[in-house]
Amino acid sequence: MARHGKKYRAAAQGISREERFTLDQGIEKVRELAQAGFDESVDIAARLNVNPKHADQMVRGACVLPAGTGKDVRVLVFAKGDKEKEANEAGADFVGADDLAKKIQGGWYDFDKVIASPDMMAVVGRLGKLLGPRGLMPNPKVGTVTQNVGQAVREAKAGKVEFRVDKTGIIHSTVGRKSFEPKDLRANIVTLLETLMKLKPATVKGAYFKSITLSSTMGPGIRLDTAEIDAMLRA
Repeated sequence: MARHGKKYRAAAQGISREERFTLDQGIEKVRELAQAGFDESVDIAARLNVNPKHADQMVRGACVLPAGTGKDVRVLVFAKGDKEKEANEAGADFVGADDLAKKIQGGWYDFDKVIASPDMMAVVGRLGKLLGPRGLMPNPKVGTVTQNVGQAVREAKAGKVEFRVDKTGIIHSTVGRKSFEPKDLRANIVTLLETLMKLKPATVKGAYFKSITLSSTMGPGIRLDTAEIDAMLRA
C-alpha cells in the first residue's frame, strides 16, 4: 500500500473528510497546503451524477481557461499547404504530415497536444493505437480536428483543457498553479464548471455535481460545498 510523506500527512491532519468549503475558502486552503518545493499544479475532480455506460450520459468537452494552465504546451499539428502555414504562424511547435507520423511510430512523444486538419485524418488514423492511450488523439468533439488550425493552436497555447468523464463518473482537470492569484484560479475553476453545466445530459435527474474536490500535486483533497457551487452557477 502506498504511503504518503510527512508533509502530506501533516497537511491532511487538520482536514476533516466531512468538512466542506466555499470555492474561495477551498482555493485559499489548497494554496496554503501546497508545501512542495516546486510550483505545484492545482487540480479539480468533479464527480458527476452520470452513468458513463450510457452513451447519452458520456460527458466530454473542452474549454479555454482564462488564466491559462501555467504550463508551456507543445503543440503538434498535422497539416499541409495553407493549413501548414497557418499553423506555423499561430505558433505551433511541430507541423508536418507523414514525416511526423514516422517519428511518432518510432517512439517520439515530445509534445503535449495534437491538432489535425480534416484532410490529414488518413495519416493520423494510423496512429490511433499510439496516441489514443496517451489522450493525444485528435477529435472533432473537442476541436482538435478542425479547418481552423490557427485558432486551435492559439487556444491550446492559451490554456485549453480537454476533459472526459471516467468510468466512475469523475472529470479530472488541471485548473492552474499554486503561484496563481486566487482570482485567476477562481476564474479558471468557474469557467470549467460552467462548461460542465452546459454539457449536463438531459437525462440526468437531481443534483448534477455529487462532489467537487480541489488539490495540489502533493497536497490533500479539499472538498467544496456543492450546494454553494450549484447556486453560483445558476445565478
